[in-house]
Amino acid sequence: MNTPIWDDRDWRPLPRLEGPVRADVCVIGLGGSGLAAIEELGALGVSAVGVDAAAVGAGAAGRNGGFVLAGLAKFFNETVAQFGEAAARAIYRQTAQEIQRLAEAMPAIVRVTGSLRIAADAAELADCQKHLAALRYCGFAAEPYAGPEGEGLLLPTDGVIQPLHRVRAMAHKLRQRDVLLYENSPVRKIVPGSVVTEKGTVFCDTVIVAVDGRLETIFPELVGRVRTARLQMLATGPAPEVNFARPVYWRHGYEYWQQLPDRSIALGGFRDHALEQEWTTDTAPTERIQGLLEKFLHDKLKVSAPVTHRWAASVGYTPDGLPVLEEVRPKTWAVGGYNGTGNIVGALSARAAVRLACGQASAWAEALVLARAHRGKA
Repeated sequence: MNTPIWDDRDWRPLPRLEGPVRADVCVIGLGGSGLAAIEELGALGVSAVGVDAAAVGAGAAGRNGGFVLAGLAKFFNETVAQFGEAAARAIYRQTAQEIQRLAEAMPAIVRVTGSLRIAADAAELADCQKHLAALRYCGFAAEPYAGPEGEGLLLPTDGVIQPLHRVRAMAHKLRQRDVLLYENSPVRKIVPGSVVTEKGTVFCDTVIVAVDGRLETIFPELVGRVRTARLQMLATGPAPEVNFARPVYWRHGYEYWQQLPDRSIALGGFRDHALEQEWTTDTAPTERIQGLLEKFLHDKLKVSAPVTHRWAASVGYTPDGLPVLEEVRPKTWAVGGYNGTGNIVGALSARAAVRLACGQASAWAEALVLARAHRGKA
C-alpha cells in the first residue's frame, strides 16, 4: 500500500513525449512548483513544454500533508533570529498572500481554516510564546491557544489543501490552453539547447528543473546543499469520535495531522525516530515509522477508525532552511529543497525562477537574497 488519501478520483493520463518538440523553456517536473512555473511563463508570453518522469503530482506535490502555512519550515521567531527581521517579514508576508491567492482561485481545493502549533512539553510551550511575540511584534496575526489538542498558538491565516486535486486542476487548465505537458517521460540528459527524454527531445533556450526531492540526483553540484528525505503518512476512514477543526503541528512540527471534510484523519511524522534511515530516495513506507504513526493515532489522538492508506514521499531539505533557487548551469535553473513546505514555498520559488530567467525582478527572490546576506553576516 503506497497510495495517498488524496488520490480519490480517476485521472486521464497525459501523453508521453515521443519525438521532437520546440519551446522557449522546458520545465522538468509537473508538481505544484513546475506547473506554477509554466503558468508564469504563459503569463509572460513565453512558450513552455513540461515533462515529468511519472504522472502529474506523483511526487511530494500530490503526496504531502495538505497544509498551507505562512513562512518557512522554521517557526517565525527562528526565522527572525537566523535571517533578520526584514527578510523574515518579507517571506512571511508573501507566503501569507500566496495562501490567500490560492484560496480565492481554488475555493473548493484550498480552505483558510487557521492552523495550530501545539506544544509537546513545557520547553516547547515557552518557545510558542516567543513565536507569538515575534509574530505580533512584526504585525502578523496570531493568538495563544488552549483547547482539546493542547496549548500553543493559533495562526489564523494558514489553511489546508487537497494537494493532488490542486496540481491536477492546474494541469487541466494548462492543457485547455494547449500547453504541451508530458507524463511518463523521464529525462535522460540536459544539454545546452535541449532536454532529452526516454523517447523524445525538447529543443529549448532555457531549462527550469522544478522538483523537491531528488534534486541532488539531477544536479550533482548540489550534493551537500540539498538532501532528500522520506516523509511518511497514513490516513483513516471517517473518525466521528474526534473533532479537529484545524490542521495541527505538534512537537515542533515533527508530527502533523488534519481532519478532512469526510471526517477521516491524515497523519504524518516521526521521521526523527529513524533519521539516518529516512535520508533516502526510497518512497516505500516502513514498518517502524508506520507503527509509530498508528500508535500515536490511537494513544494520542484517540482515533479508533481503521487505517485505510499508508504512503510516503521524497522531500528536499537544505542546511539553512531556505529553498534552492538558482541558475546552476548556463540557462539551467534549479528550484527545490522546500524543507517540507512546498505547497506555498515551491510555487513562489518557481515563479521567481521564471522571472529571473526572463530578466525580470522577483520580490520572492529578493527576500531570499536578503535572508542569505543576513545569515552570511551573522
